[in-house]
Amino acid sequence: MRLIVILLVACSALSQPLSSQAPSAPAAQPPSPADAATGTPAPQRIGSMSELMIDIIYPMSDAIFYVTTREPTNDVEWNALRGKALMLAESANLLMMPGRARDQDRWMADAKLLLDVGTAAFRAARRKDLKALEDLNDQLYLSCTTCHMHYRANYGRRPAPEPPR
Repeated sequence: MRLIVILLVACSALSQPLSSQAPSAPAAQPPSPADAATGTPAPQRIGSMSELMIDIIYPMSDAIFYVTTREPTNDVEWNALRGKALMLAESANLLMMPGRARDQDRWMADAKLLLDVGTAAFRAARRKDLKALEDLNDQLYLSCTTCHMHYRANYGRRPAPEPPR
């Protein structure tokens, strides 16, 4: 009986520090001196660039691209569209974060195009302005294709398919 009590007390004492600390994911980058001094967490990349594009940017941009065929008809749908436009704008910030930005010149300028159009889409969705959202399609398309021309291998460089005979 004594042994059981001792084991319970020991287990309790050992588990106390472990349960009071949340497990942490390994940092993608070492913290900067400022982060270490202040104790503030540094941003960390979680997903790959492909996952960010496929899981966030493509679906959120599609909400804007196809807004006229999927027109919101009530507050719930407008709120969902507003959230997608916000995620689109914020994804530009993810593209610009240290460790993900490919360079500080062209990459940042291309990401800023997405930030600008995403911000405009968020504001238009907040106003429930379908016409303004529709008018952003070309700007959004340009932001996507500009970046892809610069950073996606063979984007826009494929030979045109031969016409059917």
